[in-house]
Amino acid sequence: MKTSFSIPDDLFERAERLAKKMNHSRSELYSRAVAEYVARHSADEVTEALNAALEEIDQSEEGFTREASIGLLRRTDW
Repeated sequence: MKTSFSIPDDLFERAERLAKKMNHSRSELYSRAVAEYVARHSADEVTEALNAALEEIDQSEEGFTREASIGLLRRTDW
């Protein structure tokens, strides 16, 4: 899909240099950048959903497995 957007001149120049250095087209560079950005922010949504689910778990159970699982999920870098 074709699209257009505005970015500051200095960022455009830096992106142009990086695309040349990586031997990528401008379109490929921007596509990869947007894909990475979306993936990083989608992970935040997954983390938020997991945190919400954890809050709904019965807090009266204090088993080792539950505590270990919660600790692992909190340390996981999505």
